[in-house]
Amino acid sequence: MPSSAPDTDASPSNNDQIAHSSEFEHLRERLETLETELERKDDRIEDLERDRDRLADTVAELEDQLEDCEARTDAVETRADDLATETSELEGLAEAACNKATANKERVTELQSRELEKGAHLETNNVDECAVTVADGRLERIEKDDGTAYYRLPEHADPLERGGDVSLAFGDLLPIQQLARMDDDRRRAAANSLPTRLAAKLWRARTDPSVGDDPWERGCKDVAEYVKASDLRHWIRRREPGISESYAKKLVSRTIDAVLDLSKNRLAVRRKTECKNGLEYTERRLLLPADASIPGTGSRDETAAPSDPETADVHG
Repeated sequence: MPSSAPDTDASPSNNDQIAHSSEFEHLRERLETLETELERKDDRIEDLERDRDRLADTVAELEDQLEDCEARTDAVETRADDLATETSELEGLAEAACNKATANKERVTELQSRELEKGAHLETNNVDECAVTVADGRLERIEKDDGTAYYRLPEHADPLERGGDVSLAFGDLLPIQQLARMDDDRRRAAANSLPTRLAAKLWRARTDPSVGDDPWERGCKDVAEYVKASDLRHWIRRREPGISESYAKKLVSRTIDAVLDLSKNRLAVRRKTECKNGLEYTERRLLLPADASIPGTGSRDETAAPSDPETADVHG
């Protein structure tokens, strides 16, 4: 029997099928990949569209806000222009007022200068002592019985006789009177010695009823007033709390010495023998003689000093 020949046509056909199948699988996979990418891109497009819509809304809101801002800016600029106009007008008015005030002050200063040269006494609150022009450029600051301070040319009496008599100038007072007129802070700055300050307080207690604690007593004949050393010792302890009895005794002598020195020895010290409980003892007394030359009135009705004695200076 003749042998059958092999099917030579089948092998190429199978190979083609295998090749076509492989290519189909490849194309299918490629299609699936493209579909996946397309879906991803579609999602991305949707996201971008949503972002676009949000941005569009935002832009619309910003445009509205911009329009509001532009409207407000226009209003502010208009108001600024109005204010600039008002400012210019006010500056003009202020300059005119300053010029008028300057002119008025010059007129008043000229009138005050003439009145002072005629002998007038002008209240210090109404006078710019640096602006007025008087002979020798000197003004004297005085106080009168009405308690008001005035400027005048030195030693010129007031032709209108206002305010009563002229009080003594501060520089004409005795040192003890000057210290007595000061308040505690100024007195402490002017005198660092306790006996000196006590001497000033003792003098003020004699002349100023408002002090209250007054150890002075009325004298007789040639003594206007006096204070005993023992009374002065008690007074010092009352005025300076915490001082011992022994130290107070030392301060009595030092205070008396300070009074004599600051009064330029217008006061005096005398010893007097007294009798108490049948016993005689000698005690010092600080005396104000009746004929003592004390600037102003030496009696108890001497005008009490102000707390801030800016009195009678000569300016110039």
